[in-house]
Amino acid sequence: MRQLIREFELQGLAENKIPMENYMKNRYSFVGVKAVARREQSKELISQSKKVSLEELFEMIRELYEREEREYQNVAIDMCEANFKRLSWEELEKYTKFIQEKSWWDTVDAWRKIYGLYIKKYPEDKEKVFDYFYGHDNLWMRRVAINLQLMEKELTNTDLLSKAIWYDIRTDEFFIQKAIGWSLRQYAKTNPEWVIAFVEENELTIFAQKEALKLLNKNL
Repeated sequence: MRQLIREFELQGLAENKIPMENYMKNRYSFVGVKAVARREQSKELISQSKKVSLEELFEMIRELYEREEREYQNVAIDMCEANFKRLSWEELEKYTKFIQEKSWWDTVDAWRKIYGLYIKKYPEDKEKVFDYFYGHDNLWMRRVAINLQLMEKELTNTDLLSKAIWYDIRTDEFFIQKAIGWSLRQYAKTNPEWVIAFVEENELTIFAQKEALKLLNKNL
C-alpha cells in the first residue's frame, strides 16, 4: 500500500493552476486539478485505503499531507472522511495534528466536516469533542469548535455554541469572526428567534453580526 501512495500522482491542467493558486492568495502551489477530477483520479486509491489497518491509513494520509501541492492535502482529507466510520475518537484525536499543519480555511473546514460527521454518529461524544477544540491555542482549532455543529440543525447545543463564540467574541482574527457569523447564520435556518436574541444580547463585531443576520435580513 505504501508503494501505491508513492506511485499516486494527480494529473492537472496548466490552465487551472494559476487561477487556483491566485484564489488561495498564492499560499500554496497546485497541480491544477479541480475537485470533481481530483475525486475521480483518487477514487481507486481511496477505495484501497478502506482495506488497510488504521496504522497504515494514518501513514498514507500523512504521506499525502506532506506533499507540496494543495490537492494532495485535499485527497488526504477525502481519504480520512471515507474511513471515518471505522475511526474511534482516540484515532480522530491523532488527525487533529493536520488541522494545525498547512492551515487555511479550505483544509480546516474540510476537517471540521469529519468531526461534524463523528458527533452526528456519536452524539453522546459531542461535548467531549467540543472540549478538545474549545479554547485551544491554535486559532484554526478554535474555528472548528465554533463551527463544529454546522450540520446539527435542531440538535445544536446552544450552550456549546454560545461558549465557543464568547471565548472569541473580541478576537480580531478575520477567520474567527467569519466562523462566528457562519455558525449563527447556519443555525438561523433552524432557529432564527434564538439567533436574533443572541445577536441583540451580545456585543458581536459589526462583521460577525452582519454575517449572522445575512439570511434573516434577506427575508425581512
